[in-house]
Amino acid sequence: MCGLAGLLLPSPQRHGDELAALAGAMGDALAHRGPDDRGVWVDAQAGIALAHRRLSILDLSPLGHQPMASADGRYVLAYNGEIYNFAELRAELEARGAGFRGHSDTEVLLAAVVAWGVEESLRRCNGMFALALWDRHERCLWLARDRVGKKPLYYGWAGDALVFGSELKALWQHPEFDNGIDRDALTLLLRLDYIPAPHCIHERSFKLMPGHVLRMDAAAVLAGASAHRPAQAQRPFWDARERMRAALAAPFEGSDAEAEQRLDALLRDAVALRMVADVPVGVFLSGGTDSSIVTSMMQAQSGRPVHSFSIGFEGSHHDEAPLAREVAEHLHTDHTELYVSGADALAVVPRLPAMFDEPFADASQVPTALVAKLARGGVTVALSGDGGDELFFGYSRYRRALRNWRMLSRVPAALRRSLARIARGQGEASRGGGLPALLAEMGARGIGDVYRNRVTRWRDPVAVVPGARAIDSFYGQADPLDGTGTPADAMMLADFVTYLPDDLLCKVDRTSMAVSLEARAPLLDWRVAEFAWSLPLHMKLRGGESKYLLKKVLLRYLPAAMVYRGKRGFGAPVTAWLRGDLREWADDLLSPERLAADGLLDAHAIGALWRRFAQGERKWHTHLWNVLMFQAWEDYWRQSRARVRGAPVSPVG
Repeated sequence: MCGLAGLLLPSPQRHGDELAALAGAMGDALAHRGPDDRGVWVDAQAGIALAHRRLSILDLSPLGHQPMASADGRYVLAYNGEIYNFAELRAELEARGAGFRGHSDTEVLLAAVVAWGVEESLRRCNGMFALALWDRHERCLWLARDRVGKKPLYYGWAGDALVFGSELKALWQHPEFDNGIDRDALTLLLRLDYIPAPHCIHERSFKLMPGHVLRMDAAAVLAGASAHRPAQAQRPFWDARERMRAALAAPFEGSDAEAEQRLDALLRDAVALRMVADVPVGVFLSGGTDSSIVTSMMQAQSGRPVHSFSIGFEGSHHDEAPLAREVAEHLHTDHTELYVSGADALAVVPRLPAMFDEPFADASQVPTALVAKLARGGVTVALSGDGGDELFFGYSRYRRALRNWRMLSRVPAALRRSLARIARGQGEASRGGGLPALLAEMGARGIGDVYRNRVTRWRDPVAVVPGARAIDSFYGQADPLDGTGTPADAMMLADFVTYLPDDLLCKVDRTSMAVSLEARAPLLDWRVAEFAWSLPLHMKLRGGESKYLLKKVLLRYLPAAMVYRGKRGFGAPVTAWLRGDLREWADDLLSPERLAADGLLDAHAIGALWRRFAQGERKWHTHLWNVLMFQAWEDYWRQSRARVRGAPVSPVG
């Protein structure tokens, strides 16, 4: 796991030392992602510079140093992530005559590109990655991101230069990166608690989408500097919707026992691949289905006790630590448990803007940061259970949405459209339940519209962001699968391509990388995902039990009492915080004078909501938390930019 950064100029405008110093500063902003090594590579004639910060996981020797050139000298790579099937690819490449100096997956990836080209190599890779690859023959830059979006990659324009990096703080280091706030993207934050790819909080800036590549040469950089939406140049090498459609077109037709055996074998292999490292490996264990199955399979394939980690919350009714402890004791893992107080959790809040460096408002970011810090005290790599809910129908909101859609489907479409017109103008009242909520759903065109109501915070965010235009995400589609599959499949797809990469995986990446910890997610192996998509719904939901097949597999490792118990979640008591210890902090960030001076948010509307919340009204904590996360982030961004403007860039030593 590492951090990468760099820039590409439309023409050679800077000397090599200047380019190296600038790229080095961009890379150094990501030192937390890679504290073990630092590298910069420059071709001033081509106007390209790559920077890399390394967290050594495989091949700890200098032979793993990046940026790394291919054996033939054509390609130079700065890469963040892991290729889990690198040993298999290496054997295939050696059979074709390739030679290797070390045993890093970086060297294997470069040899693969030489042999098969960029996009075919990525399709052969089973891993998590973001990369910047310079082709010296074609004089073009490739940016790429893994299938699911486990690793982040931002890009944008600073003046007429293309700048890119694992986090926005790298882009901020360029003195000409003065890109303001994208008000349209801000409405997505208010709606979802995060900003989904390809959008970014900054103007003229974007996220590379999961499973996509971007090819840029000097002409494309120059054209992109003035284009309104250059994100359109991204193209997929793997498309989740198309892969789900293909899986649904060739459904699994075996018995329950056969499906259970197949899933067990796939998951065991996915876990085993992610246990390969030259540093200590552990696991996040909450006691729920997903983390328990990963921990069980790790322990079943390990010759020594696996190091597991969990945290508990003092005085909480949602404490999962006892569940995790039971699982750990049954499996005989080397378990580390830490109970934290409210004060411990609140101490994380001021650090969130620097940790995420794009506004992000899923409040479970706080406990996730705490467990990542705990794990880093014992290991350098930790496996997680992310992905089980999206692949195996794990969320209760899926069932509620299906129930609502079944009821709505009985109402004639013309009548629903009439009722929907009545509902317009309800705004945030529809978030509070009752008749306004029912009316707001009446105009649903399909399951996608119903489900969007389940995942939405601000129902009409454009109303509180002056000058913003309404833009939408994947959730804006009436039917994400366009008639293929079931409504349940459509909801799981929407979460897989939006909520999973832009919320859950972003949260895990930023909190783990903040403490130089690599997190790996075996349930999100692409083979597991495509098999899950081929399964009929009754193998995911049966007799009111979600994750049916996943739990059947888990019964091979744990007793039924540990498998069939309620989901508690991994949240944070935001309401209590905002009415207690964080009240003064929130008062300052939400002051009418401050909001009015910024001009980005409607001070009157937000102030009224804050007063209603303070007076005891329910529901509004989610609305207020994403406003507060934006306000806190904006402070951090302005301070960061001020430091860059005031500090001259020094040459690389």
